[in-house]
Amino acid sequence: MSERNNSKDELLEVAIDLFAANGYAGTSIRDIAKAVGRSVSNVYHHFHNKEDLWFAILEYSVSGLPEKLREAAYSDSDPLQSFQALIRAHLQSSVLHKRETKIFFIDEERLSPEGKKINRKIQKEIFDIYVGQLRILQSHGLIRTEHLRVLAFNVLGTINWFLRWQDFERERDQKEVYEEIISFVLHGACGEKL
Repeated sequence: MSERNNSKDELLEVAIDLFAANGYAGTSIRDIAKAVGRSVSNVYHHFHNKEDLWFAILEYSVSGLPEKLREAAYSDSDPLQSFQALIRAHLQSSVLHKRETKIFFIDEERLSPEGKKINRKIQKEIFDIYVGQLRILQSHGLIRTEHLRVLAFNVLGTINWFLRWQDFERERDQKEVYEEIISFVLHGACGEKL
């Protein structure tokens, strides 16, 4: 890896840490430069502005999530197992990028219209994957509500609140926690029909 790429990667790592700790609005380019022991102009050499850094973090961590979710959701012919695989893949992928996931849900209102558009596009893709999977469950008589969009919001709310507040360092058995979340979601979505 060239020194230039190494420097850029280091800036990304520090920006992720600072954005996750202080928020997008609470972190300046000067803060990032100081944390890596470089000049502000060095940061601007790699990134045009703070939002450009945000886009690079998004590309690095979250932009591939919809494809991972699609792969998991459509990997099995059994609709219930596919839905479980979807949730499990979402949790596993998001935990790998827990700092980045936190960034994208908290400070969206600080972004430019273009930044909001990019962020919303990814969120809508994820939402549509869940609605599609819920529609399949509904077609098999496994869902007890007609309001699939509301149900998808509730499922994503459960996942997102877990990701935002879970203390991953203290959690000993993440797989057990994932299965508990999946069980909770399935009970809420399917109830007695399981």
